[in-house]
Amino acid sequence: MRDPVDDSADLVEDEALDPAAQRIQQKMRRLLMGSSLVMLIGFVAVFAAIFYKISAGSNSVSAEAVAATIALSPDAKVLQVALSEGQLVLLVNEGAGQALIYVDPVTGKKLGRTDFMAR
Repeated sequence: MRDPVDDSADLVEDEALDPAAQRIQQKMRRLLMGSSLVMLIGFVAVFAAIFYKISAGSNSVSAEAVAATIALSPDAKVLQVALSEGQLVLLVNEGAGQALIYVDPVTGKKLGRTDFMAR
């Protein structure tokens, strides 16, 4: 009768692999290491892109840096203000027409103007 605790007769010794099988095993290990390295580089690139997007979004103009006054015509009435691409965009009503005025928010200098005309 066999001892169930010591079942050494049923153990099969690891047989040495032939040279062809060893070459295939080494090739598979190199392939696994290469693909693991590519996966790791991909993860690092994704996290670097996420970190860049989070840190790059904080370049907005602070309240202290906004110009104190902006020169407009006397009959201009500001309807709406927006900050777009680092420029202050004012929608103003002047007389019978409306216009968009682009202003540098730090200096208060007019950068451009778009008049709306009825056709």
